[in-house]
Amino acid sequence: MSILLESLVELIRRTSVELPEDVRRAIAAALETEKTGTIAESALKIIERNIDLAHCKSQPICQDTGSILFYVDAPVDFDQIAFGDAACEAVRQATAKGHLRQNSVDTLTGKNDGTNVGPGSPTLYFRQHASPEINVRLVLKGGGCENVGAQYSLPCETLGAGRDLDGCRRVILDAVLQAQGRGCGPGILGVCLGGDRATGFAFSKAQFLRFVDDRNPVPELDRLEQDILNTANQLGIGPMGFGGRSTLLGVKIGAVNRLPASFFVSVSYMCWAYRRQGVRLTPEGRCERWLY
Repeated sequence: MSILLESLVELIRRTSVELPEDVRRAIAAALETEKTGTIAESALKIIERNIDLAHCKSQPICQDTGSILFYVDAPVDFDQIAFGDAACEAVRQATAKGHLRQNSVDTLTGKNDGTNVGPGSPTLYFRQHASPEINVRLVLKGGGCENVGAQYSLPCETLGAGRDLDGCRRVILDAVLQAQGRGCGPGILGVCLGGDRATGFAFSKAQFLRFVDDRNPVPELDRLEQDILNTANQLGIGPMGFGGRSTLLGVKIGAVNRLPASFFVSVSYMCWAYRRQGVRLTPEGRCERWLY
């Protein structure tokens, strides 16, 4: 096994079986907010137990190991074709080892070849930068939380949402309300303001690369994130929709340019099993430092 291939298999394993410390802290903090003896408290305790067991047994946190999204930041001379081949082989091997469930099917036939490799799986996003560093981040996004994502086109008359930040707030909170605990809450929102329909969703998912407890450097977006987080946690939806004070663990919002004719707000929802990990690789492909 090549050094790069070995590193990518380990990246997949860690992402699938170990939640990063920032996520674990957020879940522990959510548990502290719930009243003793409630179903919400019980649900979060079960979630914590699930996380511990997955870590100890090195088994997937969830039976739905999700869509496989690689985000690669690399120098200009980086061989993207070779990396893509290695990533696909790493997915095959990680699936054979049980780090990933046989979870990808042909859309037309429903056939599952048991490898998790096929058109669009895994998905790879490459970004060139001037630095010599090679950073590879991986998100495993389950189907349940993917089902409750939403996209709005402003103005939205039914919600009284105009083309401003208040309108954005209204539709984002509507997405939380419509989810009603589905998608395995407490969840994390990744949101894109602007873009087109395709880039909006892609950019909203890239927000999941941020730390749960970071703060947005754009003051207007920081205020919006904190407002939506606080408001959502007063809706009473709670973990798994059982009621309670922890509907969301975090809200991450970015904005990109749009056409004057369009104003999309794209909302991606991540479940509590916030499987996101990253690694800095040496030029030979060896793991140098874990990023989360």
